[in-house]
Amino acid sequence: MQVAIALFPRLTALDCIGPYEILQRIPSIDITFVGERRGEFRTENGMLGLTADATFDELPTPEIVLVPGGIGSREQMRGGPLVEWVRHAHRTTTFTTSVCTGSLILGAAGVLDGLTATTHWGALDTLATFGAKPITQRVVEHVAERVITAAGVSAGIDMAIRLLSLLFDDVAAQAAQVFCEYDPQPPFDAGHPSKVGADVMARLAEYRMARS
Repeated sequence: MQVAIALFPRLTALDCIGPYEILQRIPSIDITFVGERRGEFRTENGMLGLTADATFDELPTPEIVLVPGGIGSREQMRGGPLVEWVRHAHRTTTFTTSVCTGSLILGAAGVLDGLTATTHWGALDTLATFGAKPITQRVVEHVAERVITAAGVSAGIDMAIRLLSLLFDDVAAQAAQVFCEYDPQPPFDAGHPSKVGADVMARLAEYRMARS
C-alpha cells in the first residue's frame, strides 16, 4: 500500500513524523515523502529538514495522501502544484488525510466541500472559507467520501491509528500503537485553549509572534 506524505517549505515536523511512525509499523505499507521537487524542505522554524524522495508528478496516484500543516500551509492553500496534486490524487485515493492546517490545503483542492472537518484551533475560521464545516474534534472521518482530517499537530498520531483500523483492523491499529508506546499521560491537562488561563494564552501569543 502506497502512502504519500506531502512536504513543502515551513511545514510542522510532527504533522508528518507522528503519522509516519504509526503507519510505517505495518510491513505492507510503503511510505514516500513527496514534494514539488526532490530534496530537502525546511520545517517552520528552519531548524529541521525533511527530504522528498519523489515529486508530485512521479507519484500521481498514491492510495493514501497525507497533507501536513504548518506556517507554510497558508502559502500553499493559495493554489499551485500541491493543491493540484491533492485534487488529482483524491480522485483515486483510498483515503485523503490531513493534519493540522493541512486541511486548508484539502479545502483549497475542493476535497472538503460540504463536509465537517477539523484543523488547528487557530485556523477553524479559515477552514470555513473553503466550503468545509469546521468542528472542534480531534479526528473527523468521512469513510464514504474517503476523507479524514485531524486537529493540531499531535492529533495526527490519533488519526494514523484510526486510519490503520479502517485499512486493516483494530488489532493492526493497536499493534502499531503499542509498538510506539503511544500511551499519553501529559503532566498538564493543557491541550486546548479551553483548558488554560489567560496567562498561558498570552505566553503562547509571544511564542507564536516570535516564530511568525
